[in-house]
Amino acid sequence: MILSDLLTAKVFDDAGVRLGRVIDGRFALDGRPEAEASLAQARLVGLLVSPHSRGSYLGYERRDLNAPWPIAKLERWRHRGSFLVLWEDLHSIDDDGVHLRAGFTRHDIRLG
Repeated sequence: MILSDLLTAKVFDDAGVRLGRVIDGRFALDGRPEAEASLAQARLVGLLVSPHSRGSYLGYERRDLNAPWPIAKLERWRHRGSFLVLWEDLHSIDDDGVHLRAGFTRHDIRLG
């Protein structure tokens, strides 16, 4: 499975309540590149879930990105209530969407 398979997938809590859709993934870089020309290994940490929009944040989840201000304000409004759910909080992924485990945690989506 690749991330594009999950984008726009519906996300449900353990009771089957729809929480939103997957809008992006959050990755971490593990270690250093083995050679100067290569890249560090990327690991999927979690999924970004938006209750109001199917589209990306366009980078405006970064705390210090505020210009141009009309776009920043619009993007933050479109994604109000969005959250990060860590990979370990996923219970299953199937044709209906992403199902979260009981007791999952909603993490802050903002970077920086």
